[in-house]
Amino acid sequence: MRKDIFIFEVSDNSFDKYVIDNSNKMPVFVVFMGVWSEHCAHISDMFASLAKEFAGKFIFAKVDIDENSQLKEKYKIINVPSLKVLVDGQVVESEEGTLTEIEARELLKRYGIVNEIDEMRMQARQYHIEGDTSQAIILLSQAMKKDTSNIKVAMDMVQIFIDIGEIDQANSLFNQLPDADKKSETGQSLSGQLWIIGEAKKTAGLQALKETLLSEPDNMSARFDCSICEIAQHNIQQGLEHLFYIQKNDPEFKGGAAKEMIISIINLLAKNDPEKAQQYRTQLSSLMAV
Repeated sequence: MRKDIFIFEVSDNSFDKYVIDNSNKMPVFVVFMGVWSEHCAHISDMFASLAKEFAGKFIFAKVDIDENSQLKEKYKIINVPSLKVLVDGQVVESEEGTLTEIEARELLKRYGIVNEIDEMRMQARQYHIEGDTSQAIILLSQAMKKDTSNIKVAMDMVQIFIDIGEIDQANSLFNQLPDADKKSETGQSLSGQLWIIGEAKKTAGLQALKETLLSEPDNMSARFDCSICEIAQHNIQQGLEHLFYIQKNDPEFKGGAAKEMIISIINLLAKNDPEKAQQYRTQLSSLMAV
C-alpha cells in the first residue's frame, strides 16, 4: 500500500493546522527559509527528498520568513536556514545553517526514522574514511545483495573505486547505472570525477607540468593541464588556484575553459561543502567584474 508523502508550504495562518496539530501524530521538521537563499534551497530539496524516501514517517514543512513575519518573530528566526523539530506541539530540537545529507539522516535517526540499507552505507562510508576500505567494500556488497535495486549503494561503490584508483572497475560499474541516475546530482559528480581522471591521463603528468611552470609560469596550456591533474588527485584548492590564475590573466584561453571548469567544480562542491562553494563563486564573480 502506498504511503502518503507529507510536504507542506505553511504560513502564519496554516501553521497550526499543518504543523502543531500534526506534531501529535509524528515528528514535524520545519525549515524556516528565504526563497532567495541557495543554502535554503539546498536544505529544502534535501528534506523534500527524504520525506519522499520515508513516506508517512515524518512531515516536512517550509516557511518563507519574508512572507510570514508572525512565525519568524514567534520562533525567533534570525538566520536562515533554521530547522525546528516539533513533537506534541513543542520544539524539541533546533538547527541553524545548512546540513549535509549525513547530518540530516542522523537527525532523522534520533526520531526512529531510519533505513537499514542507508545504515550500512553510512557504516561503509565510516570504514572507508578510517582507512578500512576493504571492510567498506564488503559491507556495500552485502547491501547490494539485500537490495539489488538500490542505486545509491552502487554509486557509493563507484566512489570508493575512484578513491582507491580502480578506475576501470569504477567506469564499468558506473556504465551499468540507469541513465536517469547518471544525470542525478551524485551521478554527475561521479561522471565528472571519472572524466577528469581520464583527462589527466592524457597530460604530461603532474610532476612534469610543475617543472614546466617553474620556468614558464605563463604557459597556460601547462597550467590548465596541471589543474586537471591536481583535481584528479583531489587537490581541489591547488587545481582551482591554477584555474583562477588563467581566468585572471587569459580569460579567453581555450574559449573560456578555465571559467567553465571553475563553475563545474563549484557545482560539484556545492552538495557537500556549500560554504566553500560560495567562497569560490564569489571569487569568480569578483574576477569577472574587473
